[in-house]
Amino acid sequence: MHHGIKKLLLLGAGQAHLQVLARLARHHPGNLDVILLTPFAHHTGQGCLPGFMTGQHTADEGRVALEPLVRAASARWLQGRCTGLDVASRQVQVAATGGAQGVPATLGYDLLSIDTGTVPDRAWLDAEMPGANHHALHLSPMEAFVALWPQVMALAQQQAVSVAVVGAEADGIELVFAAEQGIREHGLPGARFTLITGGDEVGTDLPPGVRQRVLRQLRRRGITVLREACVGMSEGQVHLGNGARLACDVPLLAMGVRTPTWLPASGLALNESGQVSTGPTLQSTSHPQVFATGSVAARVDGAPGDMHAGAALAHNLLAAHEGTAPRALPPSRPRMALLACGTGHAIASWGPLTLAGGWVWGWKDRIDRGFLEQHRVTRR
Repeated sequence: MHHGIKKLLLLGAGQAHLQVLARLARHHPGNLDVILLTPFAHHTGQGCLPGFMTGQHTADEGRVALEPLVRAASARWLQGRCTGLDVASRQVQVAATGGAQGVPATLGYDLLSIDTGTVPDRAWLDAEMPGANHHALHLSPMEAFVALWPQVMALAQQQAVSVAVVGAEADGIELVFAAEQGIREHGLPGARFTLITGGDEVGTDLPPGVRQRVLRQLRRRGITVLREACVGMSEGQVHLGNGARLACDVPLLAMGVRTPTWLPASGLALNESGQVSTGPTLQSTSHPQVFATGSVAARVDGAPGDMHAGAALAHNLLAAHEGTAPRALPPSRPRMALLACGTGHAIASWGPLTLAGGWVWGWKDRIDRGFLEQHRVTRR
């Protein structure tokens, strides 16, 4: 019993939780106590990362400060991370971060929503890629990457650097293009760039037409593609599966992530990939008071993630609080996918159709920055 007050705990500050907070800013039931638990003070938009890396805009222009949005939603922000979840007792174990004071060791909830995203799988990296945890700059979490990228640019302005991106799916492709453009435009001449695929082809998660366009852009930019596995790293070197060692000043990792390590012991039903199994209402298939979305979750009907999941999540959390029927999120229709090749050029695909050019980049940039602007609160 909470004397009529229910507790909603939001784990993580992903895109969907921004939309939940925005909805609460418009309508916050008086008998709902809302806490956002996240270790970072900002939500960083991944779509804006190329603009930041190439110097087109500042870090602040590519992210949303959480505290003003949380205040507008009449919620509370606790700076910390979840270290354990027990759905039987509805308790979350918490570790404070960033020197935060007054963060409780445990938090109870009536409703729980998980939008934490994936995290580096450091145990897997130690086993499969020894030295990567120590020597490489990981794309995840993005807030840490953004904080450290200026050091890469400072090095590039002192010497001609060798950069290797490990991981050649969409995230790695966008990363290598942004790094190449940013360092070519703002660093010393003579820098070298390599994309290490892990032995696969480039862009195995992309449609064939997009892959062909990506390969053309890689050749045009002078980016070397190595279809080899990275099996380790040491100071100034990337170790390849064929026994060769690649000289590398800046190794960047765009792979080796997993769902949070506390999920398997949580009691939630998970799929084979360790994601929270949800139905079309974004509720856990085993515990309906738990909701999950983003890369940490997967629908049991196989429907892919949807850009409107945040709005549906906000509606269903309030419906669960009020005891009304949740709304099923229909399977998403095929939608336009956008891939940045640095700034000034992007590739769009819809089914088998592909388009590319500067106008596609402009369109993508307006969408990404527009979403952040919608959730940016300037007055408290």
